[in-house]
Formats: sequence, structure tokens, C-alpha cells
Amino acid sequence: MSTLNKQIWISQIMEKFYPKASFLNYTIDMSGNVDNDKINLADCGFDPEVLINNTTYPISVAKRIDLPISIELDLYETENTLVRSPDAVELAYEKLESVIRGHRMTLQAKSGQKAAHAFSPSADTANTPILVTTGDDNGEGFRRLVPENILKLKKKYDLLEVPFEDRYLVLDPNHVEDLIMYDLKAFKGITDFVNGNPNRFAGFNILQYTRMAKYNLPAKTKMPFGAIDDADTTYGSFSFSKQEVMKADGTMKMYEKIDDPEQRATIVGFDKRFIALPIRNKAIGAIIADKIV
Repeated sequence: MSTLNKQIWISQIMEKFYPKASFLNYTIDMSGNVDNDKINLADCGFDPEVLINNTTYPISVAKRIDLPISIELDLYETENTLVRSPDAVELAYEKLESVIRGHRMTLQAKSGQKAAHAFSPSADTANTPILVTTGDDNGEGFRRLVPENILKLKKKYDLLEVPFEDRYLVLDPNHVEDLIMYDLKAFKGITDFVNGNPNRFAGFNILQYTRMAKYNLPAKTKMPFGAIDDADTTYGSFSFSKQEVMKADGTMKMYEKIDDPEQRATIVGFDKRFIALPIRNKAIGAIIADKIV
């Protein structure tokens, strides 16, 4: 073989890259704004005022100044894989899928983890509320999540006037367990999909994810991505309005070394450009686990 059909391999990587239950399916997709693996946006200065039964004319004019923003997409790279008989692999879907699966899962995991961290608020503010759990000891020294905590978060979103249909709560597995332990009958299917849509509770569409941002509990602040846990570290669930978060896919590349003489095989690897961020740092929230003192 002189070369591999990269289009086949790359299309296979991207097939079902965002599983149906992924929270990244419920964001604004700005991939169309990507140019040379950068996304170019404008920071809109403000929302216009709405006048009701106005009797004063002419209506005043407020000048809006849009600030240009250019964001480079993050680069995700997989480790290389040895492939025996790549020509046969290309022609057999199951063989190709078996080679591709590890690369897809690794890229999914890392991009999802980075997105979950980005969507989790950095600090407790009116626009980015961070609440703490108030339930009983879960047996591991943390207070359980109880429905009242979600209702408190609902109230915060109500005050921000976030549309009900746009609200999503992504539960940490520990918090899923807490709710089921609280009421098995009411919450056993809390993260299931009904007619293709997430279950709803307290005005939130409910999803779950396993690779959450960590928090410093006393300060109620988000720890840096990849930070090492310490005595003050806790876990949590995060929430967002789908109109206030975005994702963008950039280029996907495949690298190959055909018939490597040392390995007696073909070596392949992939990289992908991707980014996910809050748009205005508004209507993103978290419920973090309090500790039993």
C-alpha cells in the first residue's frame, strides 16, 4: 500500500462522536464559525431595553460596541496504534471499528471532560450560582444531594429568567445514587430518556456524566483542570442553559507511517481540534457535595 484512505478512517472516528445522552448535544454548535481552527466571535455589549406603552418620541438610541474575539480551538492528540494488514482493515467495517474505537473513546473522554470543566462555574455569583448539598452522610463523609437542593438551584435560574426548556442539569454519579437512595420509586429512571428526550425534574432536563470538575469546598471555587485532589476537594454536578454554552469542532487529521520497517506494521494516529465554552458566563451553575464535619 502506498497510502491509506484517510477519509474512511476519519469518517469512522466522527461517526456517533457525540452519543445521544452526551450533554454536548444540548449546546449551540458554532463549528460553522471556525476558520483555520479558530473561532471568531463578537462580544455584544448589551441587550436593548424594551419599552412598554411608550409615549415619548423619538426613542433614544444606544450605541452598541461589539468587541471582536478570536479563540483558538484546543488540540487533542491520540497515541499511535500499530495496524497489521491495514488494506484488509479498510475493507471490513468491524475490523476498522475495532482499530478506531480506542481513538474515538479517548477523544470523546478528553473533550467531554474539558467541556464539563469549562461549563462548571468558577465561583459563586448571581449569574453563576454554586450551591452545596444538605442531605445526610452518604457513608463516605459527604452530604447527599436531596431534591430541595435542586429546587434551590431552580429558584436561582428563575431569578435569571432562564427559559424552562433550555435548562439542563448534569448529575455526577454520586448524586444520581443520592436521589435514588432518597426515593427509589421517584428517581430510579431520573437519567433515562423518554421518547428520545431527557427526563425532567424541577424544570431541568436531567443528564449524567462521570468526569466532572472538582471544587475547593471552603472557597466554593473550581479547581484548575487536572489539579490534584487535597483535603478541601469535593465533587459536584453542573447545570447550564443551552443558549449560554457552545461547542465547536475544527479539523480532524490522521497520521500514518506505512510499512514501518522496525515494527513490520503500519502506524496510525489522530488529532482533533475542539473547544467548548460558556458564551457569556451566565446561567451556568453547580451543586457541590458538602462534607460532614
